[in-house]
Amino acid sequence: MIEIDAQVDLSHPSDRVWQALTNPQLLSRWFTETETVTPAPHRLLLHTAGLPGFHAAVDAEVTEQRAPELLVLQCREGDRRTRLTCTITRTAEGCRLSVQESMEHGTWPAEDRDHRERYYQQTLTGRLPAILDWLAFQQVDLRRGEDPPTTELPAIALSGRVPAPADRRRRLAIVGALTAATLATGAALWALLPGDADQSAAPAPLPPPPTAGATSDSVASRATRSSPPTPNAARSTARPSRTPTATPSRTPTSAAPSAATMTARYETTATRILGYTGQVVLDNPDGPAAKSWTLVVTLAEGGTVTNAQGANWQQDGQAVTFTGAPVPAGRSQTITFDVRNPDPRTKAPEGCTIDDTPCTGL
Repeated sequence: MIEIDAQVDLSHPSDRVWQALTNPQLLSRWFTETETVTPAPHRLLLHTAGLPGFHAAVDAEVTEQRAPELLVLQCREGDRRTRLTCTITRTAEGCRLSVQESMEHGTWPAEDRDHRERYYQQTLTGRLPAILDWLAFQQVDLRRGEDPPTTELPAIALSGRVPAPADRRRRLAIVGALTAATLATGAALWALLPGDADQSAAPAPLPPPPTAGATSDSVASRATRSSPPTPNAARSTARPSRTPTATPSRTPTSAAPSAATMTARYETTATRILGYTGQVVLDNPDGPAAKSWTLVVTLAEGGTVTNAQGANWQQDGQAVTFTGAPVPAGRSQTITFDVRNPDPRTKAPEGCTIDDTPCTGL
């Protein structure tokens, strides 16, 4: 029985994703510090103690692999025995990586299971795309005139290391062909990623537990895409009449309490060479429960949302519309989304509004 299930759609070829998944040095950069115990049979030690949902290091043995499609590991974490299955499926845009874990011996408290699944999802949608972008940067080959052109480096064995360029002059040619902005972003990105000994910096902060009235803060109940909301009927293009109106009465009248006004705060929580992760926190001040809301995020030209959590969403051109259920008074709701953008200088949306009110932080 599958108890943990996380997946992500990636704009990278299967071979590159396989490389990031099976190379211990790369795995240390986006998941957790990893050591090779024995090369055959392939055994790895994952330093996961202290990570969300983990209480000890994981001794993982590869029991099945079929590059670049399937990797199965038998994992031992204290008294627990689990089976971890990683499946890579080709898509029109690149590939889809699915990570599923099932318990074979021992028990999983519900809280540990939820935190573990969230950590998987966060690393798949945040740090893994950053590593893949970095690998793509390293694998650029300008020998366009050769037949056939070579644009990928050879696959790396499970226990191998990231190869250095064979020819320094070729590295200089690659660097010269890329823009200064891409170089600066790539260097800053690699410096910010956790190194082999930097385990504490690996996880991003977990989102708060789901609250009553929230649409979907749990990874287990994925946000689904929905049709965009109908245009606000209050937006009328008719010109106001010039006919004078009667002087309004000064007699006080009783009015029904107005619905709560939602506010929103935007923040870029992670950056990659070709994209970023954005987060919008919706706040409902004390008072009546806010009505159903509409959040519109305007991306830079060419930007695409590849994954989102916390709301229903749909993209139409540069506009990404998020919708959700009422937020109780005094509560907040967090929406996160991953953006792939062709311009490496773009690390935030162009605009953000909640029910036509601008978000703060942009």
